[in-house]
Amino acid sequence: MDAKAQLDIISRGALDLITAPEFLTKLENSINNFKPLKVKAGFDPTAPDLHLGHTVLIHKLKDFQDLGHTVILLIGDFTAKIGDPTGRNETRPALGDDEIAANAATYTEQVFKILDEDKTEVVYNSEWMNRLTSTDLITLMSKYTVAQMLEREDFSKRYRGGRPIAIHEFLYPLIQGYDSVVLNADVELGGTDQLFNLLVGRELQRDMGQAPQCVLTMPLLEGTDGVKKMSKSYGNYIGITEPAAEIYGKIMSISDELMIKYYELLTDAPREKIKAIKAGEIHPKEAKEALALEITACFHGDKQANEARQAFSALFKDKKTPDEIEEVVVATEEAEIWLPRLLVDINLAGGTSAAIRLMNQGGVRLNNEKITDKSTKVPTTEGFLIQVGKRFFKKVSFKKGQ
Repeated sequence: MDAKAQLDIISRGALDLITAPEFLTKLENSINNFKPLKVKAGFDPTAPDLHLGHTVLIHKLKDFQDLGHTVILLIGDFTAKIGDPTGRNETRPALGDDEIAANAATYTEQVFKILDEDKTEVVYNSEWMNRLTSTDLITLMSKYTVAQMLEREDFSKRYRGGRPIAIHEFLYPLIQGYDSVVLNADVELGGTDQLFNLLVGRELQRDMGQAPQCVLTMPLLEGTDGVKKMSKSYGNYIGITEPAAEIYGKIMSISDELMIKYYELLTDAPREKIKAIKAGEIHPKEAKEALALEITACFHGDKQANEARQAFSALFKDKKTPDEIEEVVVATEEAEIWLPRLLVDINLAGGTSAAIRLMNQGGVRLNNEKITDKSTKVPTTEGFLIQVGKRFFKKVSFKKGQ
């Protein structure tokens, strides 16, 4: 495939390409010299599970892989000890080595549901960062000034707001950039919120005599609420390790407008199909069912995806009650439990704030009764049928003990 055709595929859904002329030249050189580009994307193993928001970058890596380029999946087991300051108004808590290693193991399992394992290079930045001497680190830190770091919006907001910035947080973009130097990356991918870090990589490569990497940023994917970026802390995420029925049901709950973005960023659907959906030539429900089936099948296979579709149809199209509702036993010594906390404990909300939002929106029922009062406490002397939204049911009972 010629360079312009590759560029057309790779730029689909992307927001920033820095710079397009450089990238086209890299593609042309790659073709002429029969040398694939080195394409890097990094993931810090700060939690055990990935969600669909993370897979936006992974799908784009798959585009590069399908075009014959070398995909480098960087596991940031060293940078995870610092914590990415992107989007944060406070310093991240430090993670232990065992937790980082356990999370990293789950990442490599999950990404190969999309990427071809045999064609993917997996590297860990601890491999070279643990070998740096204190002199090496001081030399790296000398490449940027505090003023340059404060140009980053996350840092400048915290500085203006009087919120502390630990000195080690300034290391994060430098190390991410240094990773590109070590790997001699031709291209680095990231979310729009990572642009500062990606550009640091370009500058460090140029400073160290390498051709600067091109930078490609992808949009942040909104969660099921259609407003905030997908995140466990907001309770609006779709985890790729969740049961097939939950993935399918959550996708069916998104808005028609958000469905278009999911098609663009999470599937290989032809542009003609997406245009037809936008124009109303394909019924939104039909389009959404096809989307839910494709994404669910990606992580669970066709059989489970079809079973999820059938279960969803029986439950909501035919207005039936689920035949099998998960039963949860909560151990407690308390006479009452605050309902938002209970929703978090039984995994029906990502946090108490998310639980309260669900209640305010009328999305929580106890024994079929809508509960909107966030101060509600439930007695632990009896069981309940709890429903969140239209899809999620759990039977909850209590037992004494911790």
